[in-house]
Amino acid sequence: MSLIGYLISLLFTGLIVGALARLLLPGRDPMSIPQTIGIGIAGSFIAGLLYRVISGGKAQGGGIVVAVLVTVGLVYLVRRSREGKRGHAGHGVGRV
Repeated sequence: MSLIGYLISLLFTGLIVGALARLLLPGRDPMSIPQTIGIGIAGSFIAGLLYRVISGGKAQGGGIVVAVLVTVGLVYLVRRSREGKRGHAGHGVGRV
């Protein structure tokens, strides 16, 4: 596969994995499409590394399920980090 073909497939994989992760994690999420692709690519990359370490270097890829699970974790972390910024402006007023 050529480099351009690989990069295009990486973008589509990132979009699919990122979109699936966002769908599996309920709640409001104002992420843009490029952010979704970036999170999906990061999740796929991390899943591939983890899968390779766990399998002792014998695995070729992390698989779509592992990539989606890792990406769900990343989306959760991004949401939590953004919540902290929004919650700080109100200084805890109305919180229980």
